[in-house]
Amino acid sequence: MEDVFLSLGSNLGDRAATLRAALARLAKLGRVAAASSLYESEPVDYTAQPWFLNAVVQLNIDAGDDAEAPHRLLTALHAIEHDLGRCREGAIPKGPRPIDIDILLYGARVLRTADLTVPHAAMHERRFVLEPLVEIAPEVRHPALRRTARELLASLAPGQQLRRLGPFLTAGIL
Repeated sequence: MEDVFLSLGSNLGDRAATLRAALARLAKLGRVAAASSLYESEPVDYTAQPWFLNAVVQLNIDAGDDAEAPHRLLTALHAIEHDLGRCREGAIPKGPRPIDIDILLYGARVLRTADLTVPHAAMHERRFVLEPLVEIAPEVRHPALRRTARELLASLAPGQQLRRLGPFLTAGIL
């Protein structure tokens, strides 16, 4: 079993309902071991859009030594996003979206391909990723930077607005 950490975000429609629907679908891909609280965050990069609702989820996936497992997971995540209303064609990069699911960490794997970078290339710069990650796995280590999630969060410069809203409703999933 490998621990996979995913970042979930939504800033269109009923954000909480969309994140709960995504979590239910993720539970079909592996065992949901943990889910952070819900956090509301100001947009980063493209700022002329509504605030996001974010969470981090830990999945246990049976991938073995299969080198293609992260790519299959990415394909499954894109299918979930599509089912929940995300359209990538013609979308504003980093713009509004009903759902965004990113692979943050996939065990201790380090992968850089044209369509997938693991660990996520910007996770160590994003408070809306690190704060929920620290909530559920403070000692998980970034395999490339060799620092824990807690250390990465402590090293962030102030500035990104983030509000913890409360528990991610996961009844029957965890």
